[in-house]
Amino acid sequence: MPESFVVHREAHIAAPPAAVFALMTDPEKILRWMGTEAQVEPQPGGLYLVNVTGARFARGSFREVVPVHRLAYSFGWDGSEVVPPGSSLVEIDLIEQGGGTLLRLTHSGLPSADQCAGHAEGWAHYLGRLTEVAAGGDPGPDPFYGRT
Repeated sequence: MPESFVVHREAHIAAPPAAVFALMTDPEKILRWMGTEAQVEPQPGGLYLVNVTGARFARGSFREVVPVHRLAYSFGWDGSEVVPPGSSLVEIDLIEQGGGTLLRLTHSGLPSADQCAGHAEGWAHYLGRLTEVAAGGDPGPDPFYGRT
């Protein structure tokens, strides 16, 4: 069995878990911090489809949805043989903390150190944008727009 690589990220967000959960499950709210198109059905078996950079769709399906506390969904990239749709797993826990939210993200099942590094960079970037939006800010145009 091939070795699996994992990304771990944490973010402290100045908003309650319910607000953060909405920013991750409502297609219109997702687009405030990530992507150009989003279609999500946050229920077990439901679709996760986000055009993250305007040039690349992430696709998977929800495995676990615990409103305002936890999301887990399969993840991969349309047209990719390296990380195909549904080939990895994103798990997000939202923990109420000090009037805000501690977001813990684990992205497992990545096939290589290079893919792990690239996804770690992407998650750091987009969690930063999420943190800004959740606090009422505007992250501005996405510098990752157009990336493949």
